[in-house]
Amino acid sequence: MLYVEGLEHSLLSISQLCDRGYQVTFQTNSCEIRLPNSKDVLLIGKRSNNIYLLDISSHASIGCLLSKHEESWLWHRRFAHIHMNHLNKLVSNELVYALPKLKFKKEHVCEARQRGKQTRKSFSLKNCVSTSKPLELLHMDLFGPSRTMSLGGNLYGLVVVDNFSRYTWTLFLHTKKETYSEFKKLARKLQNTCCNNIGAIRSDHGGEFQNEKFIRFCNKLGIFHNFSAPRTPQHNGVVERKNRSLEELARTS
Repeated sequence: MLYVEGLEHSLLSISQLCDRGYQVTFQTNSCEIRLPNSKDVLLIGKRSNNIYLLDISSHASIGCLLSKHEESWLWHRRFAHIHMNHLNKLVSNELVYALPKLKFKKEHVCEARQRGKQTRKSFSLKNCVSTSKPLELLHMDLFGPSRTMSLGGNLYGLVVVDNFSRYTWTLFLHTKKETYSEFKKLARKLQNTCCNNIGAIRSDHGGEFQNEKFIRFCNKLGIFHNFSAPRTPQHNGVVERKNRSLEELARTS
């Protein structure tokens, strides 16, 4: 698509007319458009300088072949699909140089803007607990680095939530590399204290969880490591929501 500055006419695609069966004849001072498979003249255009002008306001079948949108919607696209009310403010306050003084109205829904603002449908909530005892499933996630270092010099936090009791353990770390060693210590303490074995853990695909050390440790203790779907934090929503609660508590304390 080419932009021609100062062009004040809508352009008609001759190739599309021919594809639909219309017959187009050009002469020195005029042009004729005939109906498909007929000798009846549909439109007659008059030449003005180097342009043939047509009045197609009463012919919807021809008007749909125009290659230039209405000017208000053209400016709507140029301003990254801004709302029509904002365009009216730009015009009334003269905030943009050379913006034509048009009355911008929302006559229909902009399909490109509608698709661009679509969001994923919310995940449905579970109304029941899927585990029957503590340590049957542990949700894990690592947050950080925090913008403010803790008093102990830590920037990361490993959050572990028990699916059955919703009891939460928060382990503060200097670096991500400490994730495996700190979870290993916690797992042994929990199994000795609660007299239950850890059945499964759930985490994202972060490198601090998906590595050979974690695989060997889980295989040794018979722990099933369940990973959430990539780029879908809702799949690990129990601990993700707990992270948010902890961060809000820290900001408001």
